[in-house]
Parts: sequence; C-alpha cells; structure tokens
Amino acid sequence: MAKGKKSKVVHTKENKKGGTSFFQDNPITRYLKETRAEMAKVTWPTRDEAIRLTGVVLAVTAGMAVFLGVVDTVFSTLFRLIVGT
Repeated sequence: MAKGKKSKVVHTKENKKGGTSFFQDNPITRYLKETRAEMAKVTWPTRDEAIRLTGVVLAVTAGMAVFLGVVDTVFSTLFRLIVGT
C-alpha cells in the first residue's frame, strides 16, 4: 500500500439476525441501485423535442453522406487523371 494512503473500509448494515446481507456488499447490486438513482435524475426530452432532434440527426447524416460522396467522386476522378488509368 502506498505511504500516506488509507485503505477503504466498507461498512455494511446488519440484518435482523446480526449478520450482513450479501446483496448490500454485492458490487453488481450496488451498481444497479446507483444507476436507477441516476436515471431518476435525468430530464427526458418531450416527444416533440425527440422527434425534432431525430430529424436533425437524420438531416445531418444525409448531408454528410452526400458531401462525402461528392468528395470521394472528386478525388477518384483526380486520381484517375493523375495516374492515367
């Protein structure tokens, strides 16, 4: 252990019988609980916002596809002219 660093101690709640519960220490269960808590904090878009933003994504994707197609055609033509194929 590095000098000056303390080890992390995980405290668990005891169940009614005086022991600790497996599910309180289980990292998967803890992850799922924390994920659920974070998802509750999310501000979800309205249906209209989601539709509008989906349209923007599709338009930008189509625009970039056309742009890259044109650039590819131009460079292919220039390459053929230079190489002489």
